[in-house]
Amino acid sequence: MAQEVTLTASMRANLISLQNTEVLLSRTQERLATGKKVNSALDNPLNYFAASAHMQRASDLTERKDGMGEAIQTIKAANNGIEGIKTLLSNAKGLVEAARSSSDTSVQEAQFQEVISQIKEMVQDSGYKGINFLGGTAESLDVLFNETGTNKLTLTGFDGNASALATYGTAASGSYLTTAQTFGAAGSNLDSIAGAITTAMSTLQSKASVLSSNLAVINARLDFTNQMVNTLKEGADKLTLADTNEEGANMLALQTRQQLGVTSLSLASQAAQSVLRLF
Repeated sequence: MAQEVTLTASMRANLISLQNTEVLLSRTQERLATGKKVNSALDNPLNYFAASAHMQRASDLTERKDGMGEAIQTIKAANNGIEGIKTLLSNAKGLVEAARSSSDTSVQEAQFQEVISQIKEMVQDSGYKGINFLGGTAESLDVLFNETGTNKLTLTGFDGNASALATYGTAASGSYLTTAQTFGAAGSNLDSIAGAITTAMSTLQSKASVLSSNLAVINARLDFTNQMVNTLKEGADKLTLADTNEEGANMLALQTRQQLGVTSLSLASQAAQSVLRLF
């Protein structure tokens, strides 16, 4: 059986003091290395779990920010389409007015039909990441705002084709904005076509207003989410971050204490060795 080394009382006291100092040194070194005073639940269970909850919520909200950002881009894509369609409709209206003073409206009629065709193609190209708010009412997108997804805004599309836009006015006017439309004998359909274009422009303006309002809501929620994420992270930091100035001072004090402890242990050992001189 191995024999234990017997230390004097003074040596034992100095050894315990050195061991305690070493524990404090290790803790201080860890705090300086990580910048945190709470690195695990063992350091401070209450602060550790509270900070973890804050950081988890901040992480969840950060993911929502990505969804909001994509929704904003989808709205911008739709708005780009709306602006392009409005430009094409203005062009179509110019052709109608030009046809009023033309003896042969066939040229303007062909150009008009091409413009209406281009509107259809522009509608098809106005999507973003598989969502096209000009593709009809079946197109929708839920924008989630909070970490649980219970707070959200549902964005709904509409049919951006010229013929569909005009039907928001009178039912009869819908047929006046198609690629098959003719200006009629002696321009007999020009007034109806011009009226349909006005209706379509008005509809686009109304839909653009809705998109703009939704965009404002999403931007406001995005700003709020950014601030909330920063608040949560700041709260977590206050619960866990170490004061590096204080820890630096602690390190110097502990190193000095360690050196004094080693010196005291040496002196205690010398006191024990002095007994040998009696023999």
